[in-house]
Amino acid sequence: MISHGGIHQMKPETVLRVTTLLAAAASLVLSVWLYFQSDSIEDRLNGIYVGVWVPSILALGAFMLAGKSKEK
Repeated sequence: MISHGGIHQMKPETVLRVTTLLAAAASLVLSVWLYFQSDSIEDRLNGIYVGVWVPSILALGAFMLAGKSKEK
């Protein structure tokens, strides 16, 4: 981290990595909660649908990071 006057700033790549991982983790937690919240088929399907977001979010983050490294 780079310090400017006591304020810590993270590199944009680090912010992107952290944001991507937090979004994927939140999606995973939400999908598990939706899946197990009740016994109805709709809730289970919603949980599966949200669970599919996890690899999509991770792939988007990897794609954006790959683009950042080629810009240098």
